[in-house]
Amino acid sequence: MYARHILPMLAAALMIAAAVTYFIAPKSSEPVPTSAASATLASAPVTDTVSRPHANFDHAAIISRESDGHYWTRADVQGTDVRFMVDTGASIVALTMNDAQRIGVKPADLTFDNEIRTAGGTTMGAYIVLDSVRIGRVEVEHVGAMVLKDGLEQSLLGMSFLGELYSYEFKGDTLIIHQ
Repeated sequence: MYARHILPMLAAALMIAAAVTYFIAPKSSEPVPTSAASATLASAPVTDTVSRPHANFDHAAIISRESDGHYWTRADVQGTDVRFMVDTGASIVALTMNDAQRIGVKPADLTFDNEIRTAGGTTMGAYIVLDSVRIGRVEVEHVGAMVLKDGLEQSLLGMSFLGELYSYEFKGDTLIIHQ
């Protein structure tokens, strides 16, 4: 009676173990030699002209979902700590006036000539370029951003940052970003 249940459970356990090994175990970009002869070949320079994209966790960060259901993170923006809500629906990084001033932007130097539609209505925005935005080991330089004149309660990490990444993926209650 138990024998007919053991085989499916064993198969499921093996599939889970294989998935964990495949997705979590570190991967080497060099082949593992199986003999002394192949060790010599493996050390030869690769002249393959096809470039294969790869990601590693040296340039990755994990952002957790908070109790309000949103993904919040702290980023180093030009040397200043800024709290962002991740917003894949925002085409550009959006800064509150307060956060913009904290990173050294002077309101008098801004030209609010962009009409911006937000969830709270329409406001005006000034386009700027941020020297760098860094979250953990992930850093993007020359990030387009809008400073909103009003109507924004928190800064938003939009696609002008996320779109420069190798990938970003939602897994359960975490957002994993790779550069």
